[in-house]
Amino acid sequence: MSGRARLMWDEAVTEYDFGADHPMDPVRLALTMGLVRAFGLDASVDVRAARSAGDSTLRLVHREDYVEAVRAASVDPRAADQAYGIGTVDDPAFGGMHEASALIAGLSVGAAEAVWRGESTHAVNFTGGLHHAMPGAASGFCVYNDPALAIARLLELGAERVAYVDVDVHHGDGVQAAFWEDPRVLTVSLHEHPRTLFPQTGWPEETGAAGAGEGGAVNVALPAGTGDAGWLRAFHAVVPELLADFRPQVLVTQHGADTHFEDPLAHLAVSLDAQRAVMEACHDLAHSYADDGRWVALGGGGYAVVDVVPRSWTHLVGIAAHAPIDPESVVPSSWRDEVFARTRQLGPARMTDGRTPSWQSWEDGYDPADRLDQAVLATRRSVFPLRGLLA
Repeated sequence: MSGRARLMWDEAVTEYDFGADHPMDPVRLALTMGLVRAFGLDASVDVRAARSAGDSTLRLVHREDYVEAVRAASVDPRAADQAYGIGTVDDPAFGGMHEASALIAGLSVGAAEAVWRGESTHAVNFTGGLHHAMPGAASGFCVYNDPALAIARLLELGAERVAYVDVDVHHGDGVQAAFWEDPRVLTVSLHEHPRTLFPQTGWPEETGAAGAGEGGAVNVALPAGTGDAGWLRAFHAVVPELLADFRPQVLVTQHGADTHFEDPLAHLAVSLDAQRAVMEACHDLAHSYADDGRWVALGGGGYAVVDVVPRSWTHLVGIAAHAPIDPESVVPSSWRDEVFARTRQLGPARMTDGRTPSWQSWEDGYDPADRLDQAVLATRRSVFPLRGLLA
């Protein structure tokens, strides 16, 4: 097993572009890679491109008729069939849609293959994490579900236990749906409560298909307004115990940056510093419980495209590379110049929001009247007994 982390990157991912007025601005990807380079992290990782996901790979998760519909819309966006979720407000059709989406999927699959084959201990594709796409439809800015495809490829290669942990502010519904009946995959999603945010799924009672899949889906629905202490408390009250029990061969994580208090599309109040703390926790959990520390880390949502996303995912790359960036580090002026040139905005000055994240351990007790603790209790009571764990 190589100790050198792999970073999946291809400039062509910025062609995944829904248009000027869409919140998923591909500049966030270019700026993230620019910040990675500005800190010299590209010298600490093995930067690789990958082949686009071909039809046989896409069909591990997606229906053939859906792939054909995406391909047709890619050639003629005006002819997009909205029955497949494309050509909608959330997922406008654009020229080259199939090619850009298949490339992002290929990068995540390539990351999974590198980790499974022992070419790298950790692999990052921050351009991925498009977790809402369904087998037969685009959804929530996602055309092909690259996390599900990466997991499906791991299963095809022989993996028997894969854990997926999703900390995006939105429920990881597409990945959950893909493995709803599959006991080989444990999906865990921490997200804003479905009462207040798209996609209105991810209730704690969603625990997997009856029978073999029961207990394979775990959902922590957090109250709107949850900040650092509550977010970290919920993560540590649920995720480590599940991974210790499941003992995945590979840990796949999704790090949507839209939990941040500046994000315009959601209602949590998490800082960059807490996001970094969860990234470090996922890294530690991979080394503690996954075979040989195998860890595939993906990006996801995030719509504060200058202030938050590039810093968050650059921290992710540094952690995976075993070259973490000190939060107090000053952002290189060369990158801030790039930000201004691309966006006419001023970039952030440091790699921190100035917070020192802390939380109270669940083992110290809980308050049944507290909304955050109620959310954690609902999850533990719904799924832990199904897995033979104490709620």
